[in-house]
Amino acid sequence: MKSELFRKFLHIICTCFIIVLVNMFDTWYDAVFAMIVFIIIIYPLLTLAERHPKYGDFFSERRKGEVKMSTILLTVMVIVLIIVFWGWLGTDLKYIINVAVLAWGFGDAAAALVGKAFGRHFIEHKHVEGKKTVEGTLAMYTVSSLAIFVTTMLYNIGPWYLCLAIAILVAPICAIVELFSLRGSDTITVPLSAAISTFIVVSFISYMGV
Repeated sequence: MKSELFRKFLHIICTCFIIVLVNMFDTWYDAVFAMIVFIIIIYPLLTLAERHPKYGDFFSERRKGEVKMSTILLTVMVIVLIIVFWGWLGTDLKYIINVAVLAWGFGDAAAALVGKAFGRHFIEHKHVEGKKTVEGTLAMYTVSSLAIFVTTMLYNIGPWYLCLAIAILVAPICAIVELFSLRGSDTITVPLSAAISTFIVVSFISYMGV
C-alpha cells in the first residue's frame, strides 16, 4: 500500500496540473504549445533518470518504461482534449477538459487505493486486466461523480441538480471504461470517454431546454 499511495500521490499531482494549464493561457494553441514544450523537456530527463538503479523503485514502476509511457499518453490526451473542447468547439466548453481529467485522475486513484485496501469481490472477465474489484469500481464511480459534480458547479454550468445529473450519468461510463482498459490505456480512454459523454449529456440538456 505504501508504494501504491506514492504512485497515486504522483498521479493526483499530474491530474491537478490541468487546472493550472487551462486557466493559465488565454488561447488553446498556447496551451498546446506548453504541453509540447513540457514533453520535449521531460522525456529526455526521464530517459537519463532511468539509468539510476533506484529509478524503478522510486516511482514504483510495474514495468520498465511505465513512467515515460504514462507521461506521453497523458500529454497526448491533454493535447487532444484542448484541441477539440477548446480550439474546435470554443472557449465555452473548455471546462470539459477539467471535468474529463479530474474525473479520471481522482476516480482512478480511488479505484486503486480502495480496491487494494478493501477489495474482496474480484471481477473475473477475459477483458478485465489484473485483480480489479467491485469495491474499487464503486470507488471509481463515487469519486468520479464527486469530481464531475464539483467541477461543473464551479464552472456554473447550471443549477446544482443539473450538475448532479451530469455527474450521475457520466461517472458510470468512466468506471466501466476504466474497468476494461488494458495496460495503462485508461490514461487515454477514461478522460476521452468522460469528455465525449459530458458533451453529449450537456448538449442534450441544452437541446431539451432544461
